[in-house]
Amino acid sequence: MIDYWKLDSGARLVVEEIPYVRSVAVGIYIRVGSRHEAEPLSGASHFIEHMLFKGTDKRSAREIAESFEGIGGQINAFTSKEHTCVYARTLDEHLDTALDIIFDMVFNSRFAAKDFETEKGVIAEEINMYEDTPDDLIHDVFSQQLWQGHNMGRPILGTMESVSGFERNAVYAYYRSAYQPSNMIIAVAGNVDAGRVRDKVEGYLNRESRKAAELPYSKVTSYTPFIELVAKDTEQVQLCLGVPGISYLDKRRYTQNIMNSILGGGVSSRLFQAIREELGLAYSVYSYPSNYSDTGAYVIHIGTGPGKIPQFFEVLKGELDVFLKQGVSREEVLRTRQLIKSSMLMGMESVMNRMNRLGKSILMYDEVIPVDQVLEQINAVSAERVNGFADEVLDFPRFSLAAIGSAGVLPAVEQEYKKWWK
Repeated sequence: MIDYWKLDSGARLVVEEIPYVRSVAVGIYIRVGSRHEAEPLSGASHFIEHMLFKGTDKRSAREIAESFEGIGGQINAFTSKEHTCVYARTLDEHLDTALDIIFDMVFNSRFAAKDFETEKGVIAEEINMYEDTPDDLIHDVFSQQLWQGHNMGRPILGTMESVSGFERNAVYAYYRSAYQPSNMIIAVAGNVDAGRVRDKVEGYLNRESRKAAELPYSKVTSYTPFIELVAKDTEQVQLCLGVPGISYLDKRRYTQNIMNSILGGGVSSRLFQAIREELGLAYSVYSYPSNYSDTGAYVIHIGTGPGKIPQFFEVLKGELDVFLKQGVSREEVLRTRQLIKSSMLMGMESVMNRMNRLGKSILMYDEVIPVDQVLEQINAVSAERVNGFADEVLDFPRFSLAAIGSAGVLPAVEQEYKKWWK
């Protein structure tokens, strides 16, 4: 049973009652992410996420951690390009305590000067760790070029320069303007009474009367294919090949997901079986879509040895040629539809997954799309739809390349890419 309200404070609340479980999950989704940041504040949304755990007037950082551990609960948060989420899971009997802690954190973070400076150092180390992990870094390198000159291309963590230059008052003002009820979706799933949850949540939200500021938002309007090579002293070469994709509002997203699963989305996919299992040309090979409010990307990632570059590019291009010219079979689509449906339905056995589905549905579509309706959309995807979508998206002249590897091997990467793609 799902209830959805637009509250007087401007917030949206969605609650799913699941009476046969003993736990509850709570998520607060704030419509602020790295795409909303002015350049001097690049990384501020992620920085704020960290500061929420550093203490309020009511609780120190230690007390926040100990309070949740004391009720056997878990609390965490993440930041993306378009939103931030603070979420928790606990036993149903401790819901009131969990709500009190999580709303205290979200609205009353102190941003103490000492904590602010300490966290700059913590995030600097996080950036360093990311820079030292090429198989993670390559995705940021690709997105920075894909959306070059646009906020979407900025790294969620920010840069060393931007984070070190943060001033407490500027970041705090950004936090107070964005973290307002009218900019939030609250999702709750578990053994709860929806009416009681609404009363409790409204009690916290009605204390916050300020209206959220209008955050910067400019649409992505252009794309130019690129080759971006980053020299690092690594044993492997990390590659991303990709094209612009679709937004999460595009109804073809169901077709996209089935195409991706067949092409490179799992261990039974064509790319994994051909490149890793049959020929051993790469340890890591997979494809993935990224979908946002007005844009997206479709990317193939590979981690391979320098000596395998020529053969790898030849095999990858050959597999994509076959995929486009011969298309997918009806049997592949049927099998993949079943895989996606099973994954979705089994995921519904987790209150965290249910909560996340509720929150993201309201965040993206301003409604909770019934599971049966989603299954209908999945069942409607045919081989013909997948083949038509592949022809449109996997357009070879529009492909771009990002690569991280030793300086000596990057010229060969560029040469082989141009040989097979350009």
